[in-house]
Amino acid sequence: MISGIRLENFKRFRDLSLKVAELTVLTGANGAGKTSVFHSLLLARQMARQPDRSHVELSGVDALELGSAEDVIHREASDELAAVEVFDLEGRRWRWSFRSTGSSDMRSLNAIVVDRPDDYPEALAEPAPRFCYLRAERLGPRDALSASAANVAELDVGSRGEYVAQVLASLDRSRVRPGRIESSSAETQLASLRHQTESWMAKIVRPTQIEAEWFPDTSVTRLRFKTPGLRSEWTRAPNAGFGISYALPIVVAALRAEAGGLLLVENPEAHLHPAGQSMIGRFLARVAADGVQIFLETHSDHVLNGIRLAVVDGTAALLPEQVVIHFFRAEDDEGPPVQSLVVKETGQLSGWPAGFFDQAQVDLGTLASKRRPKK
Repeated sequence: MISGIRLENFKRFRDLSLKVAELTVLTGANGAGKTSVFHSLLLARQMARQPDRSHVELSGVDALELGSAEDVIHREASDELAAVEVFDLEGRRWRWSFRSTGSSDMRSLNAIVVDRPDDYPEALAEPAPRFCYLRAERLGPRDALSASAANVAELDVGSRGEYVAQVLASLDRSRVRPGRIESSSAETQLASLRHQTESWMAKIVRPTQIEAEWFPDTSVTRLRFKTPGLRSEWTRAPNAGFGISYALPIVVAALRAEAGGLLLVENPEAHLHPAGQSMIGRFLARVAADGVQIFLETHSDHVLNGIRLAVVDGTAALLPEQVVIHFFRAEDDEGPPVQSLVVKETGQLSGWPAGFFDQAQVDLGTLASKRRPKK
């Protein structure tokens, strides 16, 4: 398991060190660098998976759209060199460094790899289900989805969820690990990927039956949905709503992820009712407790509270020390760029800095002041 990340001259950070845990939550201001942590891991993954290449592509690979070296390497880096380091609990360190292709070519969409380790963390370089990244901009409801050419055993839902129908159609009877089973039954059919996906989606979004099809000899797949217990017809995905389409890839990827693997999820709260946001926080906490290291970027206090509840009530078996929260401040704010918080056994946080999920209190205070009679 990765225990720490260090960024040098990477985007807005001259030198940033972050402790990470089984469940690492990144939150804070827009444009404050949260996604940069994800991008650093994706770049390190690309360099680890291509050990013989002298260049690393900054755009077009692994869902990266970083632009040029000028966009990635810190503007005050005198040597035009940036680096990503990761550490593990055993004290091992892996470092990847890269620089621009030359002062006259700063707009190139790749960079020169200067230094790389001889080996790499397995979870960072292995294919799915050891690694999965789900970006904030996932696909909404579609009549048709794509199919990947990957081996069935290494199928990934895709960074936008574009292959989720293919995963369900191909692996619907695969067994889900006992620690992630929502149903109390241990019967084989209730431990399948399809059944557990439906069970968790019922808690996060609404009760739904899922039909996934992969049309023979094509790269076309399809999802359809139906409300159980009603004499209803199967519904096209565009008529089922955005909540299902946005949450489904997260649930499938998390249920399928291998223990010891990495799962990166941006904005799991998108298009979900507040109750669903809380539940998806509890669900991801349970997956983290079952051995999958999760990096989570969120702007939702409901997701955070779901994680806190999972720590307190014990249903997820997630210990307080297995959660770390990093609050990112905007560049013009006072204080360090990142403040780290931990969850206590009571569910309380070790701190509550200004700007950290306090907008409801700010707005309610303003409303209360407006109701006061004028003197």
